[in-house]
Amino acid sequence: MKSSLHAGLEFTHRYKIPVNKTVPFVYQESDLFQHMPPVFATAFMVGLMEWACMEALREHMETDEISLGTAICVSHSAATPPGMDVEVRVKCLEVNGAKTKWSIVARDEKDQIGEGTHERFTINKEKFVQIIAKKINH
Repeated sequence: MKSSLHAGLEFTHRYKIPVNKTVPFVYQESDLFQHMPPVFATAFMVGLMEWACMEALREHMETDEISLGTAICVSHSAATPPGMDVEVRVKCLEVNGAKTKWSIVARDEKDQIGEGTHERFTINKEKFVQIIAKKINH
């Protein structure tokens, strides 16, 4: 990771919610998910929050690095219908070597829809690929 990354860094990511990011698209083999209203799914909101942190990290990483989500603690407090824009604001709370901690707030066009914290770990991509290969081969 480059030395340019520091606590206090802020980043905003925007995304228009498509139909395929609604609850019925989470585990489509589950009738429980299939019978839910088509609103932005918590599972996809978590991914969007991770994506925002990844984008914030992008310019501070070396070309051979990736970042992995290692912890997330968020609330999902309001429903968002497809077609609405969601804005995710992230702020780096801590840089501890390869580990970063982020605060996150997500809002749609009407309400705050979620907030929480997220931790990521930056690692050499090839090293991570080797870890996965070892797990597959054992």
